[in-house]
Amino acid sequence: MNGWMGKIRAVLMLSILSLVLAACGKENLTALDPKGYGADTSMDMIILTTLIMVVVFLVVIIVYSIVLVRFRRKKGQENYIPKQVEGNHTLEMVWTAIPIVLVLIMGVPAVMTVFDLADESEASDSINIEVTGNQYWWHFNYAGEEVVTSQDLYIPTGEKVYLNMQSSDVIHSFWVPSISGKMDVNPENVNTMYIEAYEEGVYWGKCAELCGPSHSLMDFKVIAVSPEEFDQWIADMQSVDPADEPQDAVAQEGKELFEANNCMGCHAIGSSPSAVGPNLTNFGDRTKIAGFLEPTEENLVDWIMDPESIKPGNKMTGKYPNLSEDEASSIAAYLMQLKPSEVTPESVGGIN
Repeated sequence: MNGWMGKIRAVLMLSILSLVLAACGKENLTALDPKGYGADTSMDMIILTTLIMVVVFLVVIIVYSIVLVRFRRKKGQENYIPKQVEGNHTLEMVWTAIPIVLVLIMGVPAVMTVFDLADESEASDSINIEVTGNQYWWHFNYAGEEVVTSQDLYIPTGEKVYLNMQSSDVIHSFWVPSISGKMDVNPENVNTMYIEAYEEGVYWGKCAELCGPSHSLMDFKVIAVSPEEFDQWIADMQSVDPADEPQDAVAQEGKELFEANNCMGCHAIGSSPSAVGPNLTNFGDRTKIAGFLEPTEENLVDWIMDPESIKPGNKMTGKYPNLSEDEASSIAAYLMQLKPSEVTPESVGGIN
């Protein structure tokens, strides 16, 4: 008895734990609360396939229960053999046809959805962004706008934004669960998809392809703003002059250290393409440092002093001379004041 009670308690505890864990997560990092066209169509497919699986499960359980009760062995009928239906052509046709029909019900909408999300017929009249996946960060170049940024992707709501994606090293996968499906980002070819956000907000993005020791830290954000705010953000980014001097003396010293320590060899401020590292034009408005650290000056100093301990396998480690903590603090002060626009993640509700 105690053995059975222990098993029942274990099952109940696992069931309760499963329900609790199912509620964990972030509001804008879930495919179950779609806020964009791609996620919406994916959710339709999730509902369709789930309903079909539930119906199949229920039918199997009902048939199994009927057989279990009706044809169970009865007293006095130990040697009774029920009527055999082996070779019944009608039954064989039915249980062959049913799976084919179910596959068609799921397969046809799935294929239509795939072609719909891969449609590029409106690309020439829409916003196009060149997306480059790198270990372990994302680079965004707004085609025809002379605007380059990294990690935070700004898009207007209610419009299709086409992403032309390629990797600079290994295979990555671009995924913003709340507004789009996944797309592999390969070194050999350019893959194109479009995203469309219904409402303003900050949406979490992930690399969904194992790409190295810091794969789990390769996060980015999509900031969906109104079309008017997007135009303002583009204009603000275009007006950035890398030669502008900071007003603060510490930040000015940081700018001099930034240039003297060859940081400009890997990073760029303005529309110039970065050779190796992320573009830093609007670094002060970033939602995270290195993709996952809270955007504080203390965290930035730690990152500058020892990036390898924070994000193993990154390409920044060992690319510049050793810095004192004071020098790192000055550079951090310079980077944190790079805020060219009033259109920021905070202006659309911030991020959790």
